[in-house]
Amino acid sequence: MRFCNPARRKPDPLSPNFLRKAAADENGVTAIEFALVLGPFLALLFGIISVGFYFFSMFSLEHAIETASRQIRIGAPPSAVQFKTDVCAKLPGFMDCNNIRLNVQNSSNYVVSAAACLDNNRALIAAGAYTPGAVSDVIIVTVCFEWNLGGLLNMVNWIAPSGARMGTDSLLLTASTVFTREP
Repeated sequence: MRFCNPARRKPDPLSPNFLRKAAADENGVTAIEFALVLGPFLALLFGIISVGFYFFSMFSLEHAIETASRQIRIGAPPSAVQFKTDVCAKLPGFMDCNNIRLNVQNSSNYVVSAAACLDNNRALIAAGAYTPGAVSDVIIVTVCFEWNLGGLLNMVNWIAPSGARMGTDSLLLTASTVFTREP
């Protein structure tokens, strides 16, 4: 003989009290609330991580150019190849040195302008100038880095300025430092 619990019977959708009973039923409410909150929470979480990673990359690039430019600043400029090696040595491992272009310009008066990093096709220029100048010259050092994000660019698209987009998978990060070369 089969025992049946009347409280566990399947509700009859044709009964007049079905909607009232269904509205009063609280089974599964927690799962529905979790599902509603999960999407915005994950979007916010990945957004915070993306912005943090972007600022970490920018800080790393700025730190590398500042420390490598010290040799030029104190009057002992390295060769162009050695200067790029010094910049690359200060970068974290995920930043590929093949995607870096350095430009070192000098001026005897305080009129300097940042070097262009992209050509007309929004691709990284082939090579930059390296003229560390003489004593008391104003030097501007610019580094351009093509940050290849792959499919992640779609996730961080909202933090990237429109001028920084190089193509479908890359962002342009630039850092500059200006100083007067010491005697």
